[in-house]
Amino acid sequence: MGESVKTLRSIALVGHGSGGKTSVAEAFLFTAGVTNRLGRVDDGNSVMDFEPEEVRRKVSISSAFHHCVWNKHKVNIIDTPGDANFFADTRSCMQGADGAIVVIEAIDGVKVQTEQAWDVADEISIPRLVFINKMDRERADFFKTFNEVARTFNPKPVLVQIPIGAEENFRGVVDLISQKAYVYGADGKTSASEIPAELQDQVASEREALVENIAETDDALLEKYLDGHSITEDELLQGLRAGALARTFVPVLCGSATKQIGIDLLLDCVNVCLPSPLEHKGITGTDPVTGETKKPKPDPAEPFSALVFKTIADPYAGRLSIFRIYSGTLNPDSSFYNSSKETKERFGQLLRIAGKEQKPMAAAGPGDIVAIAKLKETTTGDTLCDEANKILFQSLEPFPTLISYAIAPKSKGDEDKIFTSLSRLMEEDPTLKLDRDAETKQIIISGMGQIHIETMAEKLKRKFGVEVILNTPKIPYKETIKQAVKGVVYRHKKQSGGRGQFAEVHFDISPQEEGKGFEFEQALAGMNVPRNFVPAVEKGILEAMPSGVLAGYPVVDVKVRFYDGKSHEVDSSEMAFKIAASMCFKKGLQEAKPTMLEPIMNLTVSVSEDYMGDVIGDLNSRRGKVLGMEAKGRKQLIQAQVPMAEILRYAPDLTSMTGGRGSFTSEFDHYEEVPANIIQKIIEQEKKE
Repeated sequence: MGESVKTLRSIALVGHGSGGKTSVAEAFLFTAGVTNRLGRVDDGNSVMDFEPEEVRRKVSISSAFHHCVWNKHKVNIIDTPGDANFFADTRSCMQGADGAIVVIEAIDGVKVQTEQAWDVADEISIPRLVFINKMDRERADFFKTFNEVARTFNPKPVLVQIPIGAEENFRGVVDLISQKAYVYGADGKTSASEIPAELQDQVASEREALVENIAETDDALLEKYLDGHSITEDELLQGLRAGALARTFVPVLCGSATKQIGIDLLLDCVNVCLPSPLEHKGITGTDPVTGETKKPKPDPAEPFSALVFKTIADPYAGRLSIFRIYSGTLNPDSSFYNSSKETKERFGQLLRIAGKEQKPMAAAGPGDIVAIAKLKETTTGDTLCDEANKILFQSLEPFPTLISYAIAPKSKGDEDKIFTSLSRLMEEDPTLKLDRDAETKQIIISGMGQIHIETMAEKLKRKFGVEVILNTPKIPYKETIKQAVKGVVYRHKKQSGGRGQFAEVHFDISPQEEGKGFEFEQALAGMNVPRNFVPAVEKGILEAMPSGVLAGYPVVDVKVRFYDGKSHEVDSSEMAFKIAASMCFKKGLQEAKPTMLEPIMNLTVSVSEDYMGDVIGDLNSRRGKVLGMEAKGRKQLIQAQVPMAEILRYAPDLTSMTGGRGSFTSEFDHYEEVPANIIQKIIEQEKKE
């Protein structure tokens, strides 16, 4: 198995949506003979995008897995989503890869999700290749795209190929190392030929630049190069591999996935320039008992260790846990220890995922990507290991949610079903958050964007038969008072045959400082009110507090002093005093300058310098207060306080303002008084509803 670890490659296809990642995966499978026809996203028959939501939307929503064998190397393929709504899945699944292919289209070049995927590759220290795709399309411009990549990214990209032709005349590539031209027929079959005469000068100068970049990775090669000796093709390939693995530079290739141009050469480059598990920088964990740092060796004979980076919730097969093995060998019908949950898990089959199919495996070793069904405790981010050799890995932190909706069942009585079904989907997607707002009594679902939430609703219906309605969440406003009123009197008297009702209460009502809550003071003197009615008076006020006098929101930070009243020896009762207290409290509120309070959020916005002015101007227009700014890497962090009502739909607005390059987090800080003109709007809205 040691030899098979050496010839294993696990790669993630990453980049912005619609760059053609899934098409590249399909072309890999077809070129390597795994499939007998080329699956196409546009035709809805792709092997990798098989979920109904993906077929309908023509985008990847969830990472898909497959594998092929190319030149005696086994290649595990992870095809990740490129849409911002599903990028958290991309980031999580990149932890399972040893290298990445950044797919960029030759038409629109570098976009925001390309930058984010590049940053994740830096975060987890994996080497990458760049594949400039869609060279056959109208407006395809290879060198413009390459120059944009060179301006945007580090480590520096280096050309290892240049295209022959472009747009409808794109027919092949020149390999700068072998100095051969590869021309492709309509069937995707390739033939090697001489470099076209019109490209010879360009090939010579680009090859010189490549040789120089490669020579700089090795002192012996550099000396040879500077002394004017020619470097052999084998030496160049070894130097290219060394530079790519050390992340000194990033090789750039080009082609067309749908026409299968350059796909075989890209697979060759995966074998040469991306690492095996033996060359992967590895993962560091800690001993959960001693706290010591441990680094597992990618050796089949070592104790087993693995990281769960994805979960799939299937209503029929149950939960499917997908993990990357870092050390040791795993056999079916066995058990391992989950050090994150501190529990032992037994399992039956080991499964390899191939598109929508799962195939049993006889054994799995370092670098393998494995799935196991129906583990009881295991979820995404957990470490699996040998019980006698415990280790705990640190998984990437999930992204904070950006947008929230109030979710309600279409059919009455489906509320419990919502909770159980959503908790299953949350196992699959840790970026979904579920909450019940105690103030507004709404169930709140939060996620990465509108499409993320809509797709979750589609899955709820398809997988679990639960239909839901999504609404904008209510703001948990509160009501209070601004001045004290003394001597508020209310008499409750009802006489309609039989025993009557009588109670009179006298209150002083005053505001309390923010956050102090409700205070009730019993200050009766004399015997106008029997003391056994006092609890009923307090209860009457407490029952009136959830619905204020302006717009029916809960009343907070008020003190009531109950100092006098009147009673009747026959007609007075607890119920009469409760009603009198409730009405007296509401009467007092109306006289005490009632006002409304709104939740204020702490907002941290991360943007590049170019968008600072627009973002700050927009925050000011949302009644926000900018508190400060600080630089963090390539980004600026803006700290602000903004009313919750103004940022319920901030995510799409920030995306359009910054071309998707801005992100934010928010958390509740305190309550503040609502401006009078906005109180009026809230009251009118409540009346409408």
